[in-house]
Amino acid sequence: MDDVKTEGSAKTFYLASELLDRLKSCKQLSDFSEAEDWIFASPVKIGRLPYSYTGVWRELVRASNAAGIGHLGTHAFRHTYRSWLDAVGTPVAVQQKMMRHADIRTTFNIYGDVATDEMTTASGQVAQLAFGQTERKQSAMRAKLLKEWLLR
Repeated sequence: MDDVKTEGSAKTFYLASELLDRLKSCKQLSDFSEAEDWIFASPVKIGRLPYSYTGVWRELVRASNAAGIGHLGTHAFRHTYRSWLDAVGTPVAVQQKMMRHADIRTTFNIYGDVATDEMTTASGQVAQLAFGQTERKQSAMRAKLLKEWLLR
């Protein structure tokens, strides 16, 4: 429809088949299910254009207030997406491409927060490595001392 912000934004984006199926179902159930209609068609534009950004934003604010969440902006979905990519172990270079960032520093510096439970899990795994290795070293040392004692 229009020029994109970066070269990366112009590249093909792959959707999981489950997501594509849900989007197709959503469109089929809408009042605007013709091939030329948008998936999230604006009733104001009779399906010929999508909801405007401000229309989506207003609806999100209304829904988040009704749910008692408080302020929730559309950018929260990008932060969530990045956190989920990280949670499933997606390499950072792939995350950068999926987030459509021209510079990997954007992926790290702006969208770099990780969820607390992931930090707890990672901390536990590192402690296990540290303590497990210490225990192995101590067992090896005991075995060596016992062997030396028996050989006397």
